Amino acid sequence: MRKFFIVYIFLFALISNHTFANIDSLLIKLEHTMEKRDEYDQNKNFRIKQLKSLLNKNSNSKEQQYFINNQIVNEYLTFTLDSALYYLVSNLELAKELNYSELINQCNIKIADVMASTGRAFEAYDILMEVDRPNLDKKLLIEYYKSLIKVFNEVFFYAPLADNYQKYYAQVEIYTDSLIPYLNPESDDYLAILEKKYRDERNLQECKKINTKRLSKTKIGNRNYSLITFERSLLHQLEEDEEMQMRYLILSAISDIQSSVKDNASLTELALILNKKGDIDRAHRFIKFSFDDASFFNSELRFKVISEIFPVINEAYELKSEKQKKKLRLLLVVISGLLLLLLIAIYFIHRQLNTLKQTQKELKIINDRLNDLNQSLADSNKKLNQANDQLFESNHVKEHYIGNFLSICSNYIDKMDQMNKMVNKKIANRKIEELFAETKSQKLIDKEVKEFYENFDDTFLHIFPNFVQELNALLLEEEQVQLKSEERLNTELRVFALIRLGIHDSSKIAKLLRYSVNTIYNYRVKIKNKAKGNRESFEQQVMEIDAVKE
Repeated sequence: MRKFFIVYIFLFALISNHTFANIDSLLIKLEHTMEKRDEYDQNKNFRIKQLKSLLNKNSNSKEQQYFINNQIVNEYLTFTLDSALYYLVSNLELAKELNYSELINQCNIKIADVMASTGRAFEAYDILMEVDRPNLDKKLLIEYYKSLIKVFNEVFFYAPLADNYQKYYAQVEIYTDSLIPYLNPESDDYLAILEKKYRDERNLQECKKINTKRLSKTKIGNRNYSLITFERSLLHQLEEDEEMQMRYLILSAISDIQSSVKDNASLTELALILNKKGDIDRAHRFIKFSFDDASFFNSELRFKVISEIFPVINEAYELKSEKQKKKLRLLLVVISGLLLLLLIAIYFIHRQLNTLKQTQKELKIINDRLNDLNQSLADSNKKLNQANDQLFESNHVKEHYIGNFLSICSNYIDKMDQMNKMVNKKIANRKIEELFAETKSQKLIDKEVKEFYENFDDTFLHIFPNFVQELNALLLEEEQVQLKSEERLNTELRVFALIRLGIHDSSKIAKLLRYSVNTIYNYRVKIKNKAKGNRESFEQQVMEIDAVKE
């Protein structure tokens, strides 16, 4: 049971939402139709103009004029009452000229119907009482009773006293009973009477069936559709179904506008409902539209009804407008205050921006100076690093060479000691000639030079182990130095090894390597001629060969 109840609530909410959405879309359609009122009225005026052009032909007989006038009257009946009445009076004169009683009766019945619509019900009744009822055919008799019903409907509807109301309503019932026998049970007049009977009896189910049947026989855009849908709204009003009431009032109003019916009640009723629901803007727009139509139609009765409603809606609209104006004034004050604050804020922001720009300029100058200083420091650091590298290398070379120098000196002291002992021994043994022969021989010198070269090669390559490869990288590929298997350095390499150690004077190099100055010079030129790049900077490139850092 609980589940069923939840489903029921859900479905009810869904249907309600759909109905509201449908009403909203219909209201939008109605507003679009209202915007096209001039277009529909132009079509109506065009049809009337065409009929009037036919009327102005001289060849028309009085019968033809009467027929055309009658068509013009039918166009004007729901459009402009004064014009309809004018052509009805013209037709009455033509009927009298033709001495055609049927046409005279037809005109009087229509004139009475129009006068009832303008609120002149008693004048209409007097005209109908002058009609020769016994001589009316069935068609005119139906129109006669319909006019009488309309007269007393208008009178009892606006009767101020309850007694008069009942009296006039009784006349409506009498003439309705008189009309029914002449009607076809399938005709709309008969069904309309039956629907009203069920509605008055509050038999709404049967009433709705009749109304649905009537609606199936017509379509939107004609007067009958407007009347049937308006009566359907009355049915839903009795059911207290406001959404459905609004739906059929909207459809009726759309049909009235499309058919240029100025005598309409649907839009007025719809405006009242919207005003009650709080949709003041639409209510005001709709009642003003109805007021304009009533003014154009010139029905005193319709104009009176709308004039009673218009002030109520207009007052609500003006009250809402005044509230909106107050809100707008308040918003204007608030916006003005905010604007003033904004201007003050902009002023201070502008000042801050100018200060910021000035600060940024000063910071840029400082940054540029810092960048220059940093660059100078970087250059200084680079030079310092280079100096440190050179100093490290120099210290490293000195340390290694000092160690080797001390070792060599110690060896030479030992050798001198041995030589001294050997000389003393030879002299003591009187082997002077043998001693002379040994000291005269070149072998000892050659042996010492060879040992010197080996010590130099070992020491230098210990400090610069990649010297040969890096120096060869500076030479043309086909001119690179090729060492023998037992060699570590040759004379050419030793020359540039001494240059790498900072000894650039050829005479010093010659003295150290025990060669002539010219030989050393020739070695230097020979190697430089094999260089890949600039010969003048070759020795500088040799100086850039790095020692191994420990």
